[in-house]
Amino acid sequence: MRIHSETNRKLGIPSLINNKGHRIVVAFLLVFLSSLLIGYYFVASLPPEGYLTIYTLDDQKKAIDYPELLVVNENNTFNVWVGVENHMATRQSCVVLQKVISDMIPSFPVDADVENSYAQTVESGEPWETLATVAINDLGSYWVIFELWIYNEADELEFTHNYDVLKVDVVEQT
Repeated sequence: MRIHSETNRKLGIPSLINNKGHRIVVAFLLVFLSSLLIGYYFVASLPPEGYLTIYTLDDQKKAIDYPELLVVNENNTFNVWVGVENHMATRQSCVVLQKVISDMIPSFPVDADVENSYAQTVESGEPWETLATVAINDLGSYWVIFELWIYNEADELEFTHNYDVLKVDVVEQT
């Protein structure tokens, strides 16, 4: 293939063979990459959206000694602390729904009966903790689920897609 640089030069088309064409491409790339970097800086420096979080702690308020094995008619009841932290810009009316199921968890929110519910208005930037009591009287493997719900603008309960799950086995003897 022949390069017609002489013809291109007469027509005013820059040649990519000489340095002038490379300089234009490099300059364009530098401007483009700089604008991407500046745009990323402004997007990354925006304040984060608010959020709510839910967690469980053992009865000593630590995240180490969760109940895993219960014995029917001996120790089939246990307590855990359920905490909610409000990182929203406003106070939130929160409800924690406690559910116990023996099947696999198909999706959230879990379609099961509510064993207990705990409600509290949590101020912005504040935590709320409550002691939850769970009692299981039948043998088997169970999931203890704590779902976090809030009241929306229409004053209806809305699932926040935040939850905490504990796996518990109930046996006859140890």
